[in-house]
Amino acid sequence: MPKAGIIYNDDKPIACQVATDLEAKLTSLGWDVALATGAGGILGYASPESPICHTPIDRLVPPGFDSEMKFAIVLGGDGTVLSAFRQVAPCNIPLLAVNTGHLGFLTEILLNQLPAALDALLSEDYEIEERTMLHVQIIREEAMLWEALCLNEMVLHREPLTSMCHFEISVGRHNRVDIGADGIIVSTPTGSTAYALSAGGPVIVPGIPVMILVPICPHSLASRSLVFPNRDPVTIYPAIPHRLVLTADGNAGSYVLPDDHVCVKKAPYPARFVRLRPPEFFSVLREKLGWGVAHVAKPT
Repeated sequence: MPKAGIIYNDDKPIACQVATDLEAKLTSLGWDVALATGAGGILGYASPESPICHTPIDRLVPPGFDSEMKFAIVLGGDGTVLSAFRQVAPCNIPLLAVNTGHLGFLTEILLNQLPAALDALLSEDYEIEERTMLHVQIIREEAMLWEALCLNEMVLHREPLTSMCHFEISVGRHNRVDIGADGIIVSTPTGSTAYALSAGGPVIVPGIPVMILVPICPHSLASRSLVFPNRDPVTIYPAIPHRLVLTADGNAGSYVLPDDHVCVKKAPYPARFVRLRPPEFFSVLREKLGWGVAHVAKPT
């Protein structure tokens, strides 16, 4: 019996209803279907009362999801997609992302396109696009304290964000450099159109094997974004005597103390997107972010 999965945003009634209908449809066709909510991929935030809020990567895989699953369908917005990949990436499950949210930059189809998309899935008429994910670790006294997968970016900053701090950063085998800024972003090409873009970083076409380091509001004209091969890990050392906060994809966080350091490297698991047509990144940039759209109408 073939297996499929459904991950949905249980805060959205429409996603809950579609998940139920979709489960019934696939079950009637002889599929073994597992359901999970996107909330299972949210790691939670640290707090002064609970400074370590950590779930190991392999324990985020929902019950019933495994490497034998042909595909999974995600019902939600970009946040649900990010959470779902954190849940299923270790099993290499391809995800078809269906937009029931707002921007839907990471989603493949709208909800009204789901019937045709399901036919394509069942007939295996689709492609798989792999995107790089990051593996983020907090190290304290040579022991791994916290870890997470992220598809967009890791952000390290001080509380409150308006306070500038210093970071010593090494990329690969290169010597450390000192950067003074409100925070540091380490991003994938997928995340180059998210927080990194808002902080002044470049847009990177998916598939290019790089990572991007973007200082947030740097205190020097010399501190600008850096693009480097993703085979080189990044190590970030706090250079201030204050506690910092690390977030992964904006929905998981942990404190970083002055004696800790953060290691960021390419994850061993890619995010596998189901594509019903060949990916066209520039069209997505135009439709979602207005890239290349003329501000003034040209005369005929």
